[in-house]
Amino acid sequence: MNKPLRRIAIFCGLLVLALLIRDNWLQYVQADKLRTDPDNRRVTIERYANPRGDIIVDGDPITGSVESKHGDFKYKRTYKNGPMWAPVTGYSSQAFDSSFLEKIEDGILTGNDDRLFFRKTLDMITGKEQQGGNVVTTLNARAQKAAYEGLKARGGKGAVVALEPSTGKILALASYPSYDPSSFAGNSTDVDAKNWTKLQKKNNPADPMLNRALRETYPPGSTFKVVTAAAALENGKYTSADEKTESPLPWVMPGTSTQLKNEGNIPCKNATMRVALQYSCNTVFGKIGADLGNDKMLAEAKKFGFDSEQFTPSRSNASVFSDNMNPSQTALSSIGQFNTAATPLQMAMVASAVANDGKLMKPYMVDELQSSNVDPVAKTEPEEMSRPLSPKNAQILQSMMETVVKEGTGKNAQIPGVIVGGKTGTAQHGVANSANPYAWFISYARLGDGSSPVAVATVIEDENANRDDISGGGLAAPIARSVMEAVIKSKQ
Repeated sequence: MNKPLRRIAIFCGLLVLALLIRDNWLQYVQADKLRTDPDNRRVTIERYANPRGDIIVDGDPITGSVESKHGDFKYKRTYKNGPMWAPVTGYSSQAFDSSFLEKIEDGILTGNDDRLFFRKTLDMITGKEQQGGNVVTTLNARAQKAAYEGLKARGGKGAVVALEPSTGKILALASYPSYDPSSFAGNSTDVDAKNWTKLQKKNNPADPMLNRALRETYPPGSTFKVVTAAAALENGKYTSADEKTESPLPWVMPGTSTQLKNEGNIPCKNATMRVALQYSCNTVFGKIGADLGNDKMLAEAKKFGFDSEQFTPSRSNASVFSDNMNPSQTALSSIGQFNTAATPLQMAMVASAVANDGKLMKPYMVDELQSSNVDPVAKTEPEEMSRPLSPKNAQILQSMMETVVKEGTGKNAQIPGVIVGGKTGTAQHGVANSANPYAWFISYARLGDGSSPVAVATVIEDENANRDDISGGGLAAPIARSVMEAVIKSKQ
């Protein structure tokens, strides 16, 4: 071969080598980046080319798919009782992406998850259209309905979370006000965009798209006294519910000249922890917190899940109990004020751990993932998260919480023939407590056989209510009661 031809051959070989390198770079190194590029419409078109699988509650789908009337996306998502289930499902929108279970389990729902490889291959061989798998939840339809309708009837804003204490299954997860994910599921430039814009916080101060059950933290008020009582028992400060505490009246917070006040004329001086929880004595639990100190209180709060995000698999904000507080700040935090803040999920976890004899189970809302022909792909097994209380101390605290419902501020949660334990809370809100307080109630139900099928946390925020009418026992306890009754009836 003469020299010019050899040069041309070498040059052509280098071009082929460059082409092969570029092709492999695109196929293997850049593949994920190109696949997820927002400008790659082919991926999005393929995503909506087939009906999505369903999210299932009690054996029935709460989602669906219909053919689109606009654009080049063939199918769009529909929702049954969308506002009631939105905190669970989230949304799947051709124009605005997705959230919560719709986003987390998108691979299963579209059928593109690697765990569905065999099913996809079989469908390809048989010529069957690709189908999405299903997400089977732990939710209880009756409990969710009771929670959502209770919040809606109450008005204002609020959230409810119900757990099964023995497993950590989430039975209800409601937030109000809410939204209908169907209203912007498509890609119509006018209708869907308009509906989406209306729901944004800057245009809607009620912020209906905020999942208050998981993504809002509130001062828990007196419901946090359950954690403080647990810390007192676990650290040996008091060993029974009926031992008198060292709680003078008035009680001045350490390092200050400020007296910690109680609400009303209630028997708090040297009260037992049972009486103190029954009447919600700030002085008793504030002093317990200050005496134990920040480190011991923080350690106990962390055992209940504070200061850590929770994944259900939807993410829940971390609840807060601060570090490096002085004794007076610790006292205020120990009655659920100062910097202490909690999600409704977190406070349901507190009630659940007490009900489950001190064992806290990791909360979860996905029971099983299925292929399109309902074969199981993955199953969630209950998992112990921590042990905030010994069984003995948990039972002491149960007796205290049950006194609250029998004889104290939680009487509105009583259920005939069922043992109910609970704790009310009315948490300060706004600068110098200028805004209407939050009304809280945490509780559990215990049946005759000793089992506890449900624990509930409810929070209500109502700017329009008469301030004097706001209390955890008055506003939140009736909703919790209806949720507990729904769970009990569903098991009969």
